[in-house]
Amino acid sequence: MHNVIPRRPAVPIAHWRHFWRGITREERAAFLFVLPLMIPLLVYWIIPAVASLYYSFTNYSVLQPTRWIGLANFQRLVDDDLFWRSLWNSAYFTVGNIPLMMLAGLFLAMAVNSYVRFRNFFRVVFYLPLVTSTIALSMVWLWLFDPNFGLLNAALQIIGLPPMQWLQSTNQAMPSIILMSVWAGVGSPMLIYLAGLQGISESFYEAARVDGATGLQAFWYITLPLLRPVTIFIMVSSIISSFQIFGPIYAMTDGGPAFATTTLVHQIYINGFRYFSMGYAAAQAWTLFALLLGLSVINLRLMARGMEV
Repeated sequence: MHNVIPRRPAVPIAHWRHFWRGITREERAAFLFVLPLMIPLLVYWIIPAVASLYYSFTNYSVLQPTRWIGLANFQRLVDDDLFWRSLWNSAYFTVGNIPLMMLAGLFLAMAVNSYVRFRNFFRVVFYLPLVTSTIALSMVWLWLFDPNFGLLNAALQIIGLPPMQWLQSTNQAMPSIILMSVWAGVGSPMLIYLAGLQGISESFYEAARVDGATGLQAFWYITLPLLRPVTIFIMVSSIISSFQIFGPIYAMTDGGPAFATTTLVHQIYINGFRYFSMGYAAAQAWTLFALLLGLSVINLRLMARGMEV
C-alpha cells in the first residue's frame, strides 16, 4: 500500500455562504457602503505605505536595480547634517507658527462671536485662505515680500523704517514664512474656537457678573478653562500639520537661502524627486511618521486629561 499524504480540507464555499447569511441585514449594508471607500484607501494609501516601508531598507533609486541594504538609510540619517538642519527648521517653524496662530484664532473667534449679525460673513472671510490654492497665496506673498517693489517694504518706508530683505535673508526668511502661514491658516483655529465659545452656557457669565467679576476675570476663570479641550486639540493637531509644511517653502524659497527654510518634507521631496534617492527619502518619511505618531499619542493623552477637567 502506498502512503497517502492527507490533504488539508479546503474551506467549502458553503461555509462562506453560511457566514454571509449569518450577518444581519444592517451589517451587510454597512459593509457594502464601506467597501467603495476601502478600495481607494487600499490602493492610494495602504499599498504605497507598505511599499515605502520596504523601500526604506533598500537603495531604490528608480533608475537602478533595487538592492536590500537594511538599516543603512536610517544610519545615514544620523550623520546627515542637512537632515538635522531640516528637523531644526521644522521645529523652529512649529514653535513660531502655533502660538501666534492660536492667539490670533482665539482673538478673532471672540471678536466674531460678539458680532452675531455678521458672524457668517467673518467666517467666510477668515476661512477663505484655507480653501485657496497654496501656490496662488505664495505668489501673492512673494510680491508682498519683494525687497524692491513689495507692498510691505513700501509700508515700512512710509512710516520711516528701513526696508527688509524678508525671504532673501537667512535670519528673516523663516519668520517671513511663519507670518504668511499664520495669515493663511488662522481661519481653522478661529472656527474651532468659535464653536467652543458658542458651546459655553451664558449662565456661567451671568453668575460671574452677579458675583462682581470683571470681563478679564470671566475670561481667565471661565472661558479659558472651558476651552481647554479645544485648545489642546488645536495645539497638537497644528503641531502635526506644521511639521508637514511644504507648499509655501517649495513655492517661495525652495529651502533657501542657504538651507535656512528647508524642512523635513522639503528634504523628502528633494531626495526623492530631484536626486531620485527614493530609498533614503522613504527612510526620512518613516522617521517623520514615527515623530508624528508620537505627537498623536501625546494628543490622545492630553485630550483625555482635558476632558476629565
